[in-house]
Amino acid sequence: MSDTTLREHLLWLLDGGDAHVSFEAATANLPFEVQGRRAPGIPHTPWQLLEHLRICQWDILEFSCNPEHTSPVFPDGYWPTGETPPDVHAWSASVDRYQHDLYEIKRLVRDSANDLLTPFPWGHGQTLLREVLLVADHNAYHLGQLVVARKALGAWNP
Repeated sequence: MSDTTLREHLLWLLDGGDAHVSFEAATANLPFEVQGRRAPGIPHTPWQLLEHLRICQWDILEFSCNPEHTSPVFPDGYWPTGETPPDVHAWSASVDRYQHDLYEIKRLVRDSANDLLTPFPWGHGQTLLREVLLVADHNAYHLGQLVVARKALGAWNP
């Protein structure tokens, strides 16, 4: 497989598709009164899942670009402190930040000057390819959880 083809496949994976729900579909049109509600049997609210997605993706992006980056304390630093958004604008602000960071990750992938396979000098064997696959895998998992939560709350209207 050529480097160009691999990058195209990674970009496709990051956007979701086929077996993966897209971020846009999973987060669209969720009423404020549902964003912080926990469904029976579901461990997290939609707000908690969205913020977890955003925080983790941001951390992976920062790690991939900045050798001085310090990750949040695991696991608490990767989750919001509350079950509900602080205000009616928080959901859309989190969505915007997530999309900005995803854009930056895709920019890294598109740039052929960024070697996908050479380990970062500041890591422990991590490569850009590994980090991009981590983002895609982690996002797919939690976006699936978000869809399940929305369905359980009666708020899934794809």
